[in-house]
Amino acid sequence: MSTPSPDSLLGPADIRELAAVLGVRPTKQRGQNFVIDANTVRRIVRTAQVKPEDVVVEVGPGLGSLTLGLLETADRVTAVEIDDVLAGALPATIAARMPDRADRFQLVHSDAMHVTDLPVPLPTALVANLPYNVAVPVLLHMLDTFPTIERTLVMVQAEVADRLAAAPGSKVYGVPSVKANWYAEVKRAGSIGRNVFWPAPNVDSGLVALTRRTEPVKTTAAKREVFAVVDAAFAQRRKTLRAALAGWAGSAAAAETALVAAGVSPQARGESLTVEEFARIAEHAPNKEPGQQ
Repeated sequence: MSTPSPDSLLGPADIRELAAVLGVRPTKQRGQNFVIDANTVRRIVRTAQVKPEDVVVEVGPGLGSLTLGLLETADRVTAVEIDDVLAGALPATIAARMPDRADRFQLVHSDAMHVTDLPVPLPTALVANLPYNVAVPVLLHMLDTFPTIERTLVMVQAEVADRLAAAPGSKVYGVPSVKANWYAEVKRAGSIGRNVFWPAPNVDSGLVALTRRTEPVKTTAAKREVFAVVDAAFAQRRKTLRAALAGWAGSAAAAETALVAAGVSPQARGESLTVEEFARIAEHAPNKEPGQQ
């Protein structure tokens, strides 16, 4: 592997110049905040534990700050970009800044929420600065669609990072926490200041590391069935599960029967349950016949 020059990565002046040439104005609609600090980029790559043999998929590469940092270490990088202008410019930026690695880069011009295929070899890692407004659904979609992704590191709004990494019993434990834990072990992996972005966001950012489960959650229930219980439990999170799951089960009495059969107290609340307990409840859905998947 060739050694990139010290100025391969983009700095503040480079980012602003690129944006000016392209006529790009970061929009809140797409949650665009470009990383302008090379040290932060390299810190993200280190924290993601990107290895020389990794194939990394990046969502929302923007002007290419993190993309270049990933290319310094990874074997290959596939970037998924929805913006027409940014997608059109990125290959040229890679070729200009890191010509010896340009053949290791592939672009997928698409909405990450609807991507179902990626170039081979398929990704072993996901590393991304995710737009705040779609961070959780994009993350869950990528983990669900591409089981080859073993490790993930995403930069998201600090509040979202806390929710994703929360444990049962926490005040911020909720739907994102449980669904992320269906796929992976999740933990906070650091904080990112506002001044490394352009434009600077009005909120702090956090890093979340996810390591895919070596064995799936043991359950006879399908993922959609488990997630239906999770959604119902947190739709009215102040209520007991007996009340919160009444709509899901058909009645409060039916919910209580399912909960008791699953070994979960009907008086408990969703924020106290593990993903395994939600799965057990799903197995005892009132309309679920024995052996039905």
